Amino acid sequence: MTESSILVTRTETVATLTLNRPDKLNSLTVEMLSEISDALSEIASDETLRVLVITGAGRGFCAGQDLRQAGSIGDGRAVRNVIERHYNPIIRQIRGLKMPVIAAVNGIAAGAGANLALACDLVVAAESASFVQAFCRIGLIPDAGGTYFLPRLVGHARALGLALLGDSLEAKKAADWGLIWQAVPDAALPATIDELTQRLAAAPTMALSLIKQALNASGHHSLEQQLATEAELQPLAAETEDFQEGILAFLEKRPAKFYGR
Repeated sequence: MTESSILVTRTETVATLTLNRPDKLNSLTVEMLSEISDALSEIASDETLRVLVITGAGRGFCAGQDLRQAGSIGDGRAVRNVIERHYNPIIRQIRGLKMPVIAAVNGIAAGAGANLALACDLVVAAESASFVQAFCRIGLIPDAGGTYFLPRLVGHARALGLALLGDSLEAKKAADWGLIWQAVPDAALPATIDELTQRLAAAPTMALSLIKQALNASGHHSLEQQLATEAELQPLAAETEDFQEGILAFLEKRPAKFYGR
């Protein structure tokens, strides 16, 4: 029986999607990408879930595309087909999820694997992990959203340096540069992820979703457009039960108990 290339586990409100080809550093195949997309669709449709964690099995997060699936070398149409049918939809799915998405980067994140992590809302990495825009090493450009995320996260100059040189960026420097949220000692990664998931799962779900929507829109909005977006989204948050609970808890000087509605 063939072992699944991904694993999905769930608690009451948290789903964890684990890339599960540890012997290949979780490098991505077309079949694996299809499994990821199907899993993300199921997670998106489950209204009981409030947080998603994406991580890798073994000593790596994801080494990018499995280059042994190299039948399309020199075939630009085939490459475009893989990008448009597999990579791009997954990036859109991650960015479009209403719940917060945490990347728990436990090791190397290279190529499309690095950009899969950067598509998540919060990236927490073990200090031994590294991020590599490895595309230039084999004569390609960053895909899976890399040319979008890099300049927005670290600025144009550093984005060009990472993409043109393909150098490995250690997790601590990635955090210093603003590429990721946090780098933690390797042994502390599981506890850090658990704490984050608990905090986010206990937070007002609709507000978090609207925060994501607003911030994702701001990258291509003018100030006037963003002010309009805030005016459009804030009333939606104000109509939730969680907002009422938040106000009541504040007035009663007690912790709020949010139910995600």
